[in-house]
Amino acid sequence: MKEIEVVAAIIFDGEHVLCVQRAPSKYAYTSLKYEFPGGKVEANETQKEALEREIKEELSMSIIVGSEYLTVRHSYPDFTILMHSYLCIATDRSLVLHEHVDAKWLEIEEFKQLDWAAADVPIVDKLMEEKA
Repeated sequence: MKEIEVVAAIIFDGEHVLCVQRAPSKYAYTSLKYEFPGGKVEANETQKEALEREIKEELSMSIIVGSEYLTVRHSYPDFTILMHSYLCIATDRSLVLHEHVDAKWLEIEEFKQLDWAAADVPIVDKLMEEKA
């Protein structure tokens, strides 16, 4: 099965974290699910560079990338992803949705109200455990 290396940004603005909703897709198991924004790492870049580039491309937003938070390997029916998540800070809350259909700034305690992509659930769970 094909494995895809990706990065994800856990973007904080004070006590709020940015959660974005994927657009409809051919895979029902990821279609319209919420996730932490990010994308694929290209051959010529570091994970942090990939994260900064993806956030600019997807959200027209600049972030400060901090420390790596959690790496998740998740197998979906058609592919596996290796996702490296990073704690980030928003330099500004303004954003433009280029690929997603919704964005919410939520406190960690509010995360369970969203329907998360399966690969993001371990990150959600860890953030919620640490906040409790």
